[in-house]
Amino acid sequence: MSSANYVSPTASTSTPTWHNFERKVDNVKPSKTDMNRLVMNYLVTNGYPDAAENFAREANIPTVDTKAIQERVDIRTAIYSGDIQSAIEKINELNPQILDENPSLHFALLRLQLVELIRSCTSNPDGDITPALEFATSQLSPRAPTNPQFLEDLEKTLALLIFPKENLTPSLAALLHPDLHRDIYAKVNAAILQNQGARTEALLCDLARLYSWAEKEAREAKKDIPDKLDLGLGESHISNSAGQNGASKDTVMTNNGDIDPMIS
Repeated sequence: MSSANYVSPTASTSTPTWHNFERKVDNVKPSKTDMNRLVMNYLVTNGYPDAAENFAREANIPTVDTKAIQERVDIRTAIYSGDIQSAIEKINELNPQILDENPSLHFALLRLQLVELIRSCTSNPDGDITPALEFATSQLSPRAPTNPQFLEDLEKTLALLIFPKENLTPSLAALLHPDLHRDIYAKVNAAILQNQGARTEALLCDLARLYSWAEKEAREAKKDIPDKLDLGLGESHISNSAGQNGASKDTVMTNNGDIDPMIS
């Protein structure tokens, strides 16, 4: 072919130049072993026993103690369903020291139990609020003087008995929102893991924070990086193992309106 007949590709038809930053990233990609370790750590830490078991089998890596994970799943299920008394009992079955050594967490669980009682008592106009008042008097009032925050939280929670649900301030409405269950379970999960000598947060969470910080620093320093960065952690590994194969028992969080972005 003569040079006269050769037509250079236009910007619209040629393949975009691979960014130098992406080329450098490709040169330091984590090994498959490291990736498997990150995914398994995430599934174990966040409580997905079925997904962890399936992933171990598919990735041909040692299985994990799914019984220990399932114990935390059962506690999560109890908290998300509003059965706080059962959750407290299950935590104490694991180790009574978990709550004995963390009075703030114990109070938060009891307060959530009071919220559920109030929710039940006020579900109809003629509801009897006596059970909620008796629980507050016997379980929370004795603890309130030990911490100013406890007293403030108790007073705020009891205000749910006074104001109608449709007229609640945002701070009071938040007590009836499912997010409260999620937040308290996150603290419970961390406390259990700490008691067991394990990391309280998945390695992927630390990596994501480090990634975000590094990107922010690079952009502020006007470094030559793409407009949009991909974390590049093999999303399909997580979505396939946790979102499909581990669906039977690991959907508890999704069923309760708390969809985990890492497995959705």
